[in-house]
Amino acid sequence: MSDAARRKMSSGEWYCCLDDAFEALRVTARNACHQHRILPPSERGAYAPALADLLAGIGRDVWIEAPFHVSYGINLTLGDQVYLNAGCVVLDSARVRIGTGTMLGPGVQIYCADHHRDPAQRRAGIERALPVTIGADVWIGGTAVILPGVTIGDGAIVAAGAVVTRDVAPGDRVAGVPAQRL
Repeated sequence: MSDAARRKMSSGEWYCCLDDAFEALRVTARNACHQHRILPPSERGAYAPALADLLAGIGRDVWIEAPFHVSYGINLTLGDQVYLNAGCVVLDSARVRIGTGTMLGPGVQIYCADHHRDPAQRRAGIERALPVTIGADVWIGGTAVILPGVTIGDGAIVAAGAVVTRDVAPGDRVAGVPAQRL
């Protein structure tokens, strides 16, 4: 992959995700997630070699249930004592940071890719990648969806099934589609 393509992806500029080098990274991530899924349950922590070698950073006492999917892995950083329940999906075309003590319920999805609004550009694979930051001691309920560019502050709670389209302040509780403060 060209340095220019990688720079565009990491800086939030529009880029083409159909680049062969991006696909090679996605294949590596799919293989690592597959290896993690077929491990005996007692060996599926984030320190299993497949994920430990893939993710950008992993704190202490992290646990990732299977199945788990990450698009690249190279942009995902997990703090200490993070728990990702079964079926979590992290599409980390941009940086995703999940803080210490944070728990994600089953089926939580985190998206960084923001696809182009023009149909021809979308068809051509043009997107931009916006980072997602989740603070410490956050609880995200099952099947919640976190959209590109969102920051969720320390101690916040996101209700099951919520679609988070905007930042959530520290300590706030949000629910609904789109998620609203309770």
